[in-house]
Formats: sequence, C-alpha cells, structure tokens
Amino acid sequence: MTTLALPPTAITAFGATDEQVGLLRFLQPVPFLGLALLIGVWTDRLRRRPLMLAANLVRMSLLGLVPVLYWLDALTLGLLLGLLLGVACAVGVASVVFDVSWMSYVPVLVRGREHYVEASAKLSMSSSAADVAGPGVAGALISAVSAPVALVVNAFSYAVSVVSLLLIRSPEPRPETTVRRDALAELREGLGWVFGRPVLRALALVGFCCNFSMITVWTMFLLYGTRDLRLDPATLGVVFATASVGGLVGAMLSGRIIRRFPLGRVYLVAQTALLLGPVLIVAAGGPRPVMVGMFVLSFFTTYLGLGVAGVIIVSLRQASTPQALMGRMTAVFRTLLFGGGALGGLAAGLLAGWLGAHGALTVAAASACVVAGLPVSPVIRVRELPAVPETV
Repeated sequence: MTTLALPPTAITAFGATDEQVGLLRFLQPVPFLGLALLIGVWTDRLRRRPLMLAANLVRMSLLGLVPVLYWLDALTLGLLLGLLLGVACAVGVASVVFDVSWMSYVPVLVRGREHYVEASAKLSMSSSAADVAGPGVAGALISAVSAPVALVVNAFSYAVSVVSLLLIRSPEPRPETTVRRDALAELREGLGWVFGRPVLRALALVGFCCNFSMITVWTMFLLYGTRDLRLDPATLGVVFATASVGGLVGAMLSGRIIRRFPLGRVYLVAQTALLLGPVLIVAAGGPRPVMVGMFVLSFFTTYLGLGVAGVIIVSLRQASTPQALMGRMTAVFRTLLFGGGALGGLAAGLLAGWLGAHGALTVAAASACVVAGLPVSPVIRVRELPAVPETV
C-alpha cells in the first residue's frame, strides 16, 4: 500500500512533478545505500525481534503523521511536500532495520537446511499475497476517498504486524559474545563473505541489475498510466494486484519445481521471465481493455519469475552463510538490491522527464533484456542447496 499510495499522494495532493516523484521513489530505498551495511553489523550483535518491533512502530507513526498534518492544514504546500519526502526517507531507514532483521531471524526459527526452501516459499507466498491485496485496496481507497486515507489504513497495517510479532513465542538466543571488534572490521568480514564466494557474488550482482530494472519500469509505468493514458487509481491498483498473482503462483509452485529440476536451471528460467516481462508494456496497444490486459500479463510474467527465483535466492543465501554472519550477509544483499531500486526510481524520474514516460519505458525494456553475466553465472550450475557452514 505504501508503494502505491505515496506517489499518488505526492501527485494529487501536493502537485509533484515527474522529477519529484522519481526523487520520492529514490528516497524510500536510498537508506539501504548508506546504512544497511552498518545496521547489518549491529543486528549480528543483538536479538532481531525487538528491532523488528521498533521498526514497525516507527513506520506506523510516520505514515499516520502525513495525512493528519495535511487535513489540519498545519503546514504550507511546499513544507508538506518536503515532509512527505522526509517521511519517505525515514520510513526507508526503518525498513532497513526491519528487512535486515527478519531475514536473519528466520534461520533462528527454522532449524535444518532441508526446511529452508519450504520456509522461503511460505514467506514468499505471504509477501505475494500482500502484493495482491495491497495495491487493490490502495487503489480502491484512493478512488473512493483520497490517497492520504490510504496512508492512514496502511499505518494500521503496521500495528497488525506489531501484534503478530508479539505473538511469536519461540525463544531467540542472545548472539554469542566474542572479543569486541570494531564495526569496520566486521563490515569488511561481511563484504568478504559475499564477494569472496562465486555463487553469493553472482546472486548479489544480478539482483542489483534486476531491482534496478523492476523499479525503473514500475515508476515509469505509474507515470505513463497516470499522466499519458489517464488510467484511474482503481485500474492501476487492479493491474498491480492482478499481476502480483504471478508472484503468489510462483511462490506456490516453487517448491514443487525445485524438487523436480536442478536449482540452477530453474533460477535461469525464472530470472529470464522476470527480465523479459517489461517488453510487453512497450508492445501494448489496441483498445484500452487489450492494452490493460497486456499490462497485467507483463507484471504477471515479471512477478511469476520473481516468485520462483526469490525462493531459490533466499534459500541459497541462508544455506551458504553461518548464523554469526547472517545479518551482515543480508545487509550486503539489501544494500545492492535496494540500492539498485533507489537508482532505478531516480533514473525513472529523470528519463521520463527527458524522453516522456513511454520513451523511457522503451529504453528500460531494451536494457532489461541484457543482464551481463546471467547466462554464465555459477548459480545456474548449482543442483541443490549446500551444507550450512557452522563457523566463519
């Protein structure tokens, strides 16, 4: 809901330009560029659930603040837009803490390498179900009432998450205390672990390219659909929600597919589908229902590939890393993945302002078809999950 509600709030309530919408999309994930690595060091020293609870309380408060101030006319239009950009950045910081923590927390709850694919598939199904419901609900709320109201409902969704985390009863052991080391040395250790292993290095670099492509296309399509095609928020919500069914289907089928075929081969096919999906947006034409149908098919294909590939990627990362390095490994990946997303959002705004939304989409689709290294990646030669390392 945040992803779909924040840009329309900026456009309709605050009159944001294409470049400002691109800046907004840039500020949401940009904290991953500068903070994720340090937060990864921090999370390897602490229990993860309290960090997740604090992060969601912060996100709930900040997202609820924007519509309240807007309705009270407490600030000028310029200051409100500045506040919206600041909230986007602060929510991004809280998201860094949460994302690095939850991926490191899962192996604490799930014991045994043989359960990693199942756990990753179930978490991916949960995430995909949210992708299906969130944009649809946000689009309906924006059409029925306003974009700020969608942010209020979204703030309550974080309250639900806080309650859910409080219901977890499994004990989380305190990280083992070792000789105190400086953060820079621990940071280098995490970077060395990821980039010193061919499979993890390849996953990280291709992930950066894929996230850059996906966020670029997503942001430019939002501008293209809103401004050029005059699609209403409800239609955009239906496009994203229906397309996200692909992610749910991919996550549901991933376990069965992985059991039948080698991991690497499935990864290659899934990533190819992810990258070729945007071509359908550029090729869309004809009557409006046909065009919208092609948009849905494009996002369905992209998310279908993401649903399958995501399960493989997360399982490989968790199976290849000892618990003592899980936070730092996750932080390196989040830095690259969301860093790619941040740069993609910024590039989308700049390209759309320069070439127009459709021209920018054409450039993005063409560049998405070529991801250096995917056909020769060592990941495609992996047949099954490796044994989990016990020590660094």
